[in-house]
Amino acid sequence: MNADALRGHMDALLLSVLEREPLHGYAIIEALRERSGGALDVPTGTVYPALRRLERAGLLAGEWASNGGRKRRTYRLTDAGRTALAGERSAWRSFTTAIGRVLDPLR
Repeated sequence: MNADALRGHMDALLLSVLEREPLHGYAIIEALRERSGGALDVPTGTVYPALRRLERAGLLAGEWASNGGRKRRTYRLTDAGRTALAGERSAWRSFTTAIGRVLDPLR
């Protein structure tokens, strides 16, 4: 998928993936790939800065955990993150409805 098409939607995608359970960075990338049927193969250089930004904004909480001797930062949604995700979903529905009316006017 074109990286430009994801611009502006990465926050919503990350928040949505973390809605179910806390995950570490690589698991988040895998969840995006799996939930999109392979269409989203987002590079780590895009995901990790976004996770740090969302954490600084208070939408995610991160903590270090050891797994098999490896330290990984695991992220979970905060209450503010859940509220933001609800807003992102609402905005997405409005956006897709408006675009759909233009692209498929006979519907």
